[in-house]
Amino acid sequence: MKKNLTFLFVLFSLLSFSQEDYFPESYNVKFNDIKSSTFARDSTANALVIYDFGNSHVDPDDFELKTEIKRKVKILNREGFDKATISIHLYNSSKASQSVKNIMATTYNLVGNTIVSTKIDKKDIFEEKYDENHTLVKFTLPNIKEGSVIAYSYTLSSPFMFNYKGWSFQEDIPKLYSEYRASIPGNYEYNIKLVGGRKLKTNTTSVEKECLRAFNGGVAHCGKYVYAMEDIPAFIEEDYMTSKSNYLARIEYELKIFRGFNGVIDNYTKTWETVDSELRGDANIGKQLTKSVDTETLLSNDILNETDALKKAQSIYNYVQENYTWNDEYRIFHEVSVKDLIKNKSGNISSINILLHNLLESVGMEVKPILLSTRDNGFATKIFPVISEFNYLIVQATINDKTYLLDATDKYLNFGDIPFKCLNGYGRILDFKKGSDWINIEPEKPSTVQYKIELNLDANENMSGNVYGKKIGYHALDSRKAYYPNREVYINKIHDKYPYIEISNHKVLSEGKTSPDFIESYDIKYEDNVTGDHIYLNPFIMKFFNENPFKLQERTYPIDFGYKDTYYYAFKLNFDEAYTILEKPKDLALNLPDGKGQIILSSNLTDNSISLLLRIKFNETVFEPEYYPYLKEFFNKIVDVQTNSLILIKKK
Repeated sequence: MKKNLTFLFVLFSLLSFSQEDYFPESYNVKFNDIKSSTFARDSTANALVIYDFGNSHVDPDDFELKTEIKRKVKILNREGFDKATISIHLYNSSKASQSVKNIMATTYNLVGNTIVSTKIDKKDIFEEKYDENHTLVKFTLPNIKEGSVIAYSYTLSSPFMFNYKGWSFQEDIPKLYSEYRASIPGNYEYNIKLVGGRKLKTNTTSVEKECLRAFNGGVAHCGKYVYAMEDIPAFIEEDYMTSKSNYLARIEYELKIFRGFNGVIDNYTKTWETVDSELRGDANIGKQLTKSVDTETLLSNDILNETDALKKAQSIYNYVQENYTWNDEYRIFHEVSVKDLIKNKSGNISSINILLHNLLESVGMEVKPILLSTRDNGFATKIFPVISEFNYLIVQATINDKTYLLDATDKYLNFGDIPFKCLNGYGRILDFKKGSDWINIEPEKPSTVQYKIELNLDANENMSGNVYGKKIGYHALDSRKAYYPNREVYINKIHDKYPYIEISNHKVLSEGKTSPDFIESYDIKYEDNVTGDHIYLNPFIMKFFNENPFKLQERTYPIDFGYKDTYYYAFKLNFDEAYTILEKPKDLALNLPDGKGQIILSSNLTDNSISLLLRIKFNETVFEPEYYPYLKEFFNKIVDVQTNSLILIKKK
């Protein structure tokens, strides 16, 4: 019996292997590329890049950057047909433009055991204007079927050596092999950045002498670089992540120094000391930060006469928050004017927060601006200054030896909080006297959700009671934004989310739309599930998570919650003497590795009541990818506990 099972296993393995025999070694399409029909390493993949190749060099004739690109892609099913439509983005300025030449594209199919190739017709290649500075060249490969292999190549030509061609090893479908070759003349010096954390299979450097000659007789040697990766998983976006640009495996180039053949040297990458000096004199940043403001006109006597430093700062913050409106523009280095903001009552991010900075400073507060990049904008580069990567400005205030991060652009933010979109790890705090520095941006306290629910079950099977909810931190901010613009819509959403309860007497007990918490209370009538003499009650009337947000087979990038999180759920059922409890939820204690999270479920039965307590804690803000399987199972358990923890009640 064992021998038969072993034989069947080996036979199945051979059959599975025979279905996958791709040829990632070259651009040439092989018979087995077309015959292979699956990709076992990622059964969810709709298409697969078998071979991916790029080669960039400076043309010695016209001194333009030429990049040859070749790709061989397997279409696994109909959902992968969109990979047969190719869009090439070209940049153009008023003086020069990129171009694409030598487009060749062929579709390969099997008819019986014969390979049939279909080439694209030149008339099926289109060009369309995308915006003022971008053009799209598009084409769709012909005769696409499930199982097709497409191969296409083209050459990009760019006069913009400032932006050397970067290379993406990773995309939304898996790749078997991706290689990039770069030849860079010695008079161009770039900062080369490998992003994404994946290891290179090949990383070699050599020198080609006299690769480039200028008209004046100048000669440059070229550094020749070869980078390659293999078996690259698809990058699939999922909840709890920052910008995918932080994690996609790729190579980027930032021009550092250009040495002209005429001896002129231009430095493009600057030190932070140089950037600080430039920002200090910048009309939109440094000059605005030193603008005097008429506090006597803008601020009330109550604010000016306040002796408590923290209360005074809070009042000034509330004044800016209430009287000036964000115009939905970031543009933190453009059209920043405190004067125009005061006049128009509306402005961009920098204008509003610089006004806050100046008002606080004018009354003697210690304040500094902080530049940062938002979560969807990507991480700002730390190894050298790239000022264009910052898209947001907030304020740090130090009051009674405690620091507060402030942003007055959101009408619902509590003093000391910043928008969730700003929780992107770190920012650059500007100090024009001592020099700027990096600062961590992470909330000190966890955000929490608490529910306390008490129900009463009478002799006629009527179940009613009260829900008390308290949210702190970012959970409170979300609720304030949902409740205060339209109370009725908020309550209706509770009805829609929990159709089995009837809500009445809803009250919000917290102070207002900028309160640090959001507290609500309401009465409910609960429709129980009666089967014969039994009542089945799920005590989790309010659920923290309705489904597991983590569904990938593998996640290659961190899980970033933005803040630490805690959930409490306390439930009590008081029942009439006409009932008895037959079954209650089992106690549970589960921990994430290294104490990074915890689930505790406990219940207690007394004479005429049963109590249940659930506590969920996430003790870290960011979890590295190796914790993904544990978090996935952790959330499975949370969903299971909230769904299947039934109380079985029987009439006596």
